[in-house]
Amino acid sequence: MKLSSTPELVTVFGGSGFVGRYVVRALVNRGYQVRVACRRPDLAGFLQPLGNVGQIHLMQANLRYPDSVAAAVRGSSVVINLVGILAESGKQKFDAVQFYGAQAVAKAAKDAKARLIHMSAIGADADSESGYGETKGKAEAAVRDIIKSAIIFRPSIVFGQEDDFFNRFGAMSRFAPALPLIGGGATKFQPVYVGDIAEAVAKAVDGDLKAGKTYELGGPEVKTFRECLELLLAEVGRSKMFVNLPFFAASAIGKLIGWLPGAPITYDQVVMLRQDNVVSAAASKAGLTLEGMGIKPTPMAAILPDYLVQYRPSGQFTEIHREES
Repeated sequence: MKLSSTPELVTVFGGSGFVGRYVVRALVNRGYQVRVACRRPDLAGFLQPLGNVGQIHLMQANLRYPDSVAAAVRGSSVVINLVGILAESGKQKFDAVQFYGAQAVAKAAKDAKARLIHMSAIGADADSESGYGETKGKAEAAVRDIIKSAIIFRPSIVFGQEDDFFNRFGAMSRFAPALPLIGGGATKFQPVYVGDIAEAVAKAVDGDLKAGKTYELGGPEVKTFRECLELLLAEVGRSKMFVNLPFFAASAIGKLIGWLPGAPITYDQVVMLRQDNVVSAAASKAGLTLEGMGIKPTPMAAILPDYLVQYRPSGQFTEIHREES
């Protein structure tokens, strides 16, 4: 780990989100000054204890308003854009946030002469039928056009205490008689630990990674959708049936209820599930992976038990607690 010799200022857009809080922690541990730019800084106070007094600064900014983005970037040496949405809601549209918002951040970083680190995703493709994948792909191209030296990260699905995937199905396992296997559960994932992503971002801030490159981030295991759910059920100590949900049926459900707040699945997510979500052979061969940058990927077995225990039946939780004590 390299400590910064001077208290450089790093602006992190989306620093109050799931990945963001881990990135902020990794940066303050290295001695950086961190400006967290988010829509609701009044709800991001939980970040303050991660650093020393005055080390973390909260600032209001909205990627849909370029002037607020420029203000948040001013004086920064490095700018990190972690903002992304899994589903559209109100004014938070894929185009507005993930494409035009990414452009605004890149332009502000260029004007400030700051280095740029951009978070994308495996599956980003400007020609994707998914709004999420399309805008992530368009954003990569726009960022590269504005700042050729930008470093882009493409993670697979991310796991960790606040994740959306395992927590969602863990909660579902409490009451649902069966768990759905969308598309038969054959889609492949390479789940990556959020702490490893944060370490990769911090290495980029330190200047240890190659400028102008796109890195693909995956964990040490490739698992199918079904295998991920089987692992989840083993961890929570529950036995559930699986129900195969063909893509056409899942798409229909997504179109019907996907617009509802907190919907379990959207049409756009079903489209994304038609493609495997794993690190490409090209990225592995070029060393543009966690292993290539000297980070040993964390296995799911080392992290999942720490937070999935909350979904165990109460009797099992008590028994486990007695054994550990």
